[in-house]
Order: sequence, then C-alpha cells, then structure tokens
Amino acid sequence: MTDEKKTPAEDVQAAIDELMTEQVGDEPMSLDDLANELPPSEEILTLTAERDEFKDRFMRALADAENARKRSDRDRREAEQYGGSKLARDMLPVFDNMKRAVEAAAKVDNEASKPLIEGIELTMRSLLGIFEKHGIRLVSPEVGDKFDPESHEAMFEAPVPGTKAGDIIQVMAEGFMIHDRLLRPAQVGVSSTPK
Repeated sequence: MTDEKKTPAEDVQAAIDELMTEQVGDEPMSLDDLANELPPSEEILTLTAERDEFKDRFMRALADAENARKRSDRDRREAEQYGGSKLARDMLPVFDNMKRAVEAAAKVDNEASKPLIEGIELTMRSLLGIFEKHGIRLVSPEVGDKFDPESHEAMFEAPVPGTKAGDIIQVMAEGFMIHDRLLRPAQVGVSSTPK
C-alpha cells in the first residue's frame, strides 16, 4: 500500500463520510436525511412564516377579486333590468292622462270624436306594448279584490255595506311593476268594517 497525500477537499469528504457512518451505522446518510435531522434554523422559520403570510394574502386577494366580479355582475344585471325605472315612472302620468281622455271621450256620444278616441286607444296600447317589452306590467286590481299592501296604496277607507274589511271598493289608478319590483302601487279605496 502506498501512502498518497490527500487534498484538503478529500480530507473534508472523508471526515463527513466518517461522521455519517458513525451516526447511522454502516449506511451513509443522505444530505436530505441530514437536513431533516438538523433543527430548523431561524432563517428557515422566518422564511416559512413569510411564505404563509404571502399565501394568506394571496388567498384573501383572490377571494376579494371573486367577490368584486360577482358584485359587478349583479350591478350590471340590475342596471339592465331596472335602469329605465326613472323614465318609466315619469311616463306613468302620460298613461293616466290618456286613460282619462278615453274615459271622458266615451261619455260623449259623438261620431266626430270616434277617430280621436281610437287614436288615443291605439297610442295607449302601443305604450303598454313598449312597457311590456321592457318588463313593465300593469297592476290592475278589480273592485271586490282583497287589499294587498305589497302592491296597493290605500287612498281612503270607508265603511261600505255588503263588503268585508280590506276589500277594494274603488280603483283610482293602476299600478305598475318593473320585473319583480313595484314601480308604482295601484291607488285604491278600501272598505273598513261597516258600522
């Protein structure tokens, strides 16, 4: 056997091999096993905490972005459905006035006014068609129906013989709904308990 001189790197490697062999026995320990055996350093603990904090921030930001997307979708849908509410509400008196004109003209039995009445009725039907196209529908209670505070507005109460309390005794103006929201309640007179 010849004694060869070892380099410092070979000396260090030999010392590591010897240490590893001593710790585990005959089989040398891998570097991963050796890393797992060592207690975590302060730097590793700091980096792990930082990683967990960034992960938490990322998950919160992701949830916030999803909530913002859902909110904007809901706002867009509501704008599409109810965006014309103000204009529709402003058009309701036009409908009321046209209805009054038809009712007043019907009382006058004049051949000359029939084309005018037909023109107003045609315009009213056209207006109702446009309302319907945009999701606006008529709430038209009948005399004798039960008063519904969700869609009717009581303008007065009066005791009327032959009626029950809460029955509609007069309809002053129809109401309107836009999709599932009340645009204007129907204005009605309601029977109180007869005395």
